[in-house]
Amino acid sequence: MQSQNKPNVILFMVDQLSARWLEVARDRGICALPNLDWLRENGTSFARTFSSNPVCSPTRATIATGLCSRAHGLIMNGYALNPEIPTFMQALQKEGWRTGAFGKLHLRPHHESLVHDYHPYGFDVVHGTEDDRAGEWLDWVKEAHPEHYEAALSTAWPAVPGYAEYGPDGVDLRPAIRAAKERYPHPTEPKNSPKAYTLPFPEEVSQSSWITARALDFIRDTHSEQSFFVHISYVAPHGPFCPPGEFMDRVNPEKIPAPVPADWLNDTDAPEYFQKMARVLHGESDDRPSWMKDIAVTSSSNEQPPLIPDLSHERHCYFADITHLDEQLGRVRKALQDAGRLDNTYIIFVSDHGEFLGDHGFWQKQERHYDGGIRVPLIIVGPGLQKNAICQEIVQLEDLCPTILEMTDVPLPHLRFRHFGGHLDDSAPAISGRSLVELCRGEVPDDWREEAYVESFPCFGPGTLGAWARTVRTSRYRYTFYPDGHGEQLFDLEADPDEQKNLVNDPEHAALRREMKDRLMEQIIRQDYPVSPRDLFWFGIH
Repeated sequence: MQSQNKPNVILFMVDQLSARWLEVARDRGICALPNLDWLRENGTSFARTFSSNPVCSPTRATIATGLCSRAHGLIMNGYALNPEIPTFMQALQKEGWRTGAFGKLHLRPHHESLVHDYHPYGFDVVHGTEDDRAGEWLDWVKEAHPEHYEAALSTAWPAVPGYAEYGPDGVDLRPAIRAAKERYPHPTEPKNSPKAYTLPFPEEVSQSSWITARALDFIRDTHSEQSFFVHISYVAPHGPFCPPGEFMDRVNPEKIPAPVPADWLNDTDAPEYFQKMARVLHGESDDRPSWMKDIAVTSSSNEQPPLIPDLSHERHCYFADITHLDEQLGRVRKALQDAGRLDNTYIIFVSDHGEFLGDHGFWQKQERHYDGGIRVPLIIVGPGLQKNAICQEIVQLEDLCPTILEMTDVPLPHLRFRHFGGHLDDSAPAISGRSLVELCRGEVPDDWREEAYVESFPCFGPGTLGAWARTVRTSRYRYTFYPDGHGEQLFDLEADPDEQKNLVNDPEHAALRREMKDRLMEQIIRQDYPVSPRDLFWFGIH
């Protein structure tokens, strides 16, 4: 059993939360977030943290392994992470930490199964529930709160294959789900829609509250002399946005800003991929990308392009979800304090990727690399680290794996590369990420990165090659290349923080464009360094 002088680690993860929205909430006073405020006051906030592949599964695999998407192989939703690739959870487990995972892990695809065995990735205890709302949470509602079971079914995703033969008896739940959706969201909330609604059952029955409760049980049940790692991972505020109704009153909707304009609609240099969307919005085409299929468009005048409709209710629900998550963070913090473990626990708050929430005329995330989609919140609190500090260095989510291992003084996973002839090579870096511990102590290494790299592989089928965006992001500039002649974007984020003026063909920025394109090419190549792994042999495992 591990001695308690070894620190505990909480990875508190939310889904689809942009750094932008926490900043807006704080700066404009939209809602009170006292527990996130406590984290900021007691730790280091990383202002420039980027998701290198801004969708759920690739990012989560990257956090677990410290590897970029092309190294671990989970390049888009629908793929699975091979559990034989070393994870930091396995390393902690091997060294005696008790490890638990609660909520959404998404290291395996929804279409594969509604319930996955995540123990092989390095977890002693797992209680999972994901976007589809199936599995343990739904079964718990049926058993513990049967009066709310039909309402819980109304939140499910019936298109996921597992609902056709659900549970050990293989029950077809799809008819019951469809019937429940006809009754809910609750008819007394006229603004509710499939995209945003208040939960039709009490807060204590919510998926987020259930996730927290399972994590708190784990913390309380872990022997006081044993260290633990707890991955607490929420579906919220991933769409559809569905907070408990009482949390709507904790948000001041009048302070929520209007969406940032769709800059590309009238931009002659906008990527052809975006022009396709512009033609849809202008009513010249009905070939909608997947992200637009559930959004109606409304015409304005002949002089103005059609607009994305009013999204005020969606934004209100989103911020209400954030306030609910802040309360969950407070529950975890109190449990650590009550157990006498807060002072010896690192807490990491992070999101996997962002959400546009109507900014630039966009919804969700994926291959549109504006700030709202790729920059995520990251706050780290723990023994020996700075308090009330803001770090402006560029960070990527690959860095969390080596950070957690350095915090716990656990060696990196044994990951080496084979060359031709089969011999193993330790000369190249084993993983892509770098530990953030020095930055958390206020020390900046001389060779710290000067840019972030972001890539996308469309989630919903191959689509057009133009959607396979590649981006390099420095502290001041963002350059994105859309292949197959689909175009480029270049923004000066210091002069134009809302990314409204594409400078890609501005003569005064021609040299900058060439420089950023060269930097992007180097980053693309680095993704395959030192080898381009295709199976476990290349990882030196077999």
